Amino acid sequence: MKRAEEVEYVEFMLAHAHSLFRTAFLLTGDYQQAEDLVQTTMAKVYLSWSRISAMSEPGAYARRILVNQATSWWRRKSSTEVPVLTLDDRTGSGFEDEVAESSTVWDAVLTLATRQRAVIVLRYYEDLTEAETADVLGISVGTVKSHTHAARQRLASLLTDSHVLETGGK
Repeated sequence: MKRAEEVEYVEFMLAHAHSLFRTAFLLTGDYQQAEDLVQTTMAKVYLSWSRISAMSEPGAYARRILVNQATSWWRRKSSTEVPVLTLDDRTGSGFEDEVAESSTVWDAVLTLATRQRAVIVLRYYEDLTEAETADVLGISVGTVKSHTHAARQRLASLLTDSHVLETGGK
């Protein structure tokens, strides 16, 4: 890669890192997995930067790489990585403080099926249209609509149950 392309790539990734991390965190629900997902995405974008930079919307393509990689990880449930206890003494601020809006809603979103969660994250957190969401996930607009409907029904049920539990049935 030429020096000018490297500079262009770095500028692109700096401009899109926050958005990619937010999407990754919302898809995985885990800070470390989100970091790994963004790092893998950045590596894949770097390897194909000359082709990707010529696209009309390289940011959308990078997001598609990220979602495809997350889907690939979900399919490969068995992992050789063993989680460790979370360390409380983080020395730097990360993007995670800006991501979660409501722990109750977020807990409900995490219970959704992986494809439904991806649709909800892309439609409502990333504010993509149905067509853009379909394009990112490689599915039809009708499938996006049906996943959105099913996910919203499930979330409504979970959040209503949660409200009943929190208020003691009042």
